[in-house]
Amino acid sequence: MVKKLLLTLFGGLLVVAFLVASAVVGGWFGLRWYAEQPLLITDDTDFVIVAGDSLGRVVERLSATQLVAYPELFALLARVEGSAASLHAGEYLVSPGITNRQLLAMFVAGSVRSFSTTLVEGLTLRELLDTLNGHPKLVRPVTLAELPALIKPDIEGVPDTENYEGLFYADTYSFLAGTSVSDILVRAHRQLKSVLDKEWDARVEGLPYQSPYQALIMASIIEKETGVPRERSDIAGVFVRRLEKKMRLQTDPTVIYGLGDRYDGGLNRAMLREPSPYNTYLNNGLPPTPIATVGREAIHAALNPADGQSLYFVARGDGTHHFSTTLSEHNRAVRKYQITERRADYRSTVN
Repeated sequence: MVKKLLLTLFGGLLVVAFLVASAVVGGWFGLRWYAEQPLLITDDTDFVIVAGDSLGRVVERLSATQLVAYPELFALLARVEGSAASLHAGEYLVSPGITNRQLLAMFVAGSVRSFSTTLVEGLTLRELLDTLNGHPKLVRPVTLAELPALIKPDIEGVPDTENYEGLFYADTYSFLAGTSVSDILVRAHRQLKSVLDKEWDARVEGLPYQSPYQALIMASIIEKETGVPRERSDIAGVFVRRLEKKMRLQTDPTVIYGLGDRYDGGLNRAMLREPSPYNTYLNNGLPPTPIATVGREAIHAALNPADGQSLYFVARGDGTHHFSTTLSEHNRAVRKYQITERRADYRSTVN
């Protein structure tokens, strides 16, 4: 009787053990199947893990955004694979077709989405700050007044002034969501110093600059005078020769910069006669600061001007310029391109 009871009990335990093992094995294979299932989305979707988020919080957000089916199984998958505490904060770009396991791997690897902003050549400092402060993925906007506390100019020849015009390099900068505007500004200033130092060390001999900062000022004028790459060294040649001959630069962009918000798109004689540190029609030499953001090409041109005899240039109206050696030749070119044969579609830049 006892023997029969023991056999019955043992048989029952075997059945229970079999059922438990079947459930475990079935659950394991079920979880493996779930891990390889694609997400529910049909379009690229942004998903954010906030710093300090627990696995539970991440799963709640996955459920709220309907990114995955059965979010509780996603949580189980993370725990089984030992990833529950290894999810990195950041903004992720999730694409259709990836599986639950691949999504988890993204979170563990911290494959966050990268953004970028471009500081184009020719921007004034106010325009540059507007570009950065207006980017939706950059935080903590910076004002002009805050710049001295954030950046100490590291370029030889910069005067003791709070004018930071032209001290940031024109380039495209990549960053993660939540990066501060000041971080981009620091990078742009360091990049400018790096490029300027290299170009200064490789400059041609005999240039009329006392420091890299003066070369930067010239580069900014070149940047505003032409958008045609092949003309930059020719423009630089004209201005360098004028400096060497003690001639005034007589360049409109410096006058326009000095006018500030009062410039409405047109220059007249009164403006060209208005006293200003930036009026190169009245003042000898370079203006006191750069007038725009520059890239490598303008810096290179300022430090490697083209040889030649030309001392003047005038816009043809198609974005390019006519260069002249003598004032009489220049006056004829001005009459031709600005008066008698002025183009109906006249423009000062290249489309």
